[in-house]
Amino acid sequence: MPTRRALIALAAASLAPFAAPALAVGALVEVDVIDRSRHMPLETFRHRGDAWIAGRPGSRYAVRLTNRSGARVLVVLSIDGVNAVSGETAATGQTGYVLGPWQTTEIAGWRKSLTEAAAFYFTALPDSYAARTDRPDNVGVIGAAVFREKMREVVRLPSAPVLRGEPDHEARPGRLRESGSSMRAAPPAPESQSAAASSDERAERLGTGHGEREYAPTTQTTFDRAGERPNEVVRLRYDSRENLVALGVIRTPRAPQRPDPFPAFAPDPKG
Repeated sequence: MPTRRALIALAAASLAPFAAPALAVGALVEVDVIDRSRHMPLETFRHRGDAWIAGRPGSRYAVRLTNRSGARVLVVLSIDGVNAVSGETAATGQTGYVLGPWQTTEIAGWRKSLTEAAAFYFTALPDSYAARTDRPDNVGVIGAAVFREKMREVVRLPSAPVLRGEPDHEARPGRLRESGSSMRAAPPAPESQSAAASSDERAERLGTGHGEREYAPTTQTTFDRAGERPNEVVRLRYDSRENLVALGVIRTPRAPQRPDPFPAFAPDPKG
């Protein structure tokens, strides 16, 4: 497989303490969604095998990716079925983010250049970037396709020590990489939300908008995937809190029944 160009992402800034666990945890990568106004991960809800979050319309967010392994990985990030770097309809073989061993980074917007990104924010489906580019079918899902890196071959020379490939100094702890490669094979699409609840019980579905441009510097690197297929795909679904209540994802507690000191008549005892 040919070596592909990639982007280098800066390491995420330190965050305020939080109690909630990672939203979606794979063997290689954890995925959190961070409310940028509060610098806190959004609460996770588990429902029928999926991880869900409730977004607030107008609220900016970032996707935090954490490499749980001791080797570089490539993460192809999909928002609403759209590649977060290239803007193409998402496929696992496309550009993504290269994370160094144990590294964490936050992706806060659609990549516009090596220095800028357009902020992610929750918004009604018609205002989402996917819908405004005529691709509304997969609004409401965040996906991360994760690839291991192809190991460099060990070369043995007569009467010489074992030689290994040149170390990649940019992948040291404390730095993170955003990658840009190219491949194809779309991550699994979310099940239709309209089938889960009647339309009269739910408000407009939530999507991700294309916000104002922000300074988000990055550089390029290369990444040679170990295989054509991702080693894992991590998926996280989202919608407004009202819609998640209607879907049964969030269950609201029932108010305790108030006893009546003066019921109408005395009933017969049982038995």
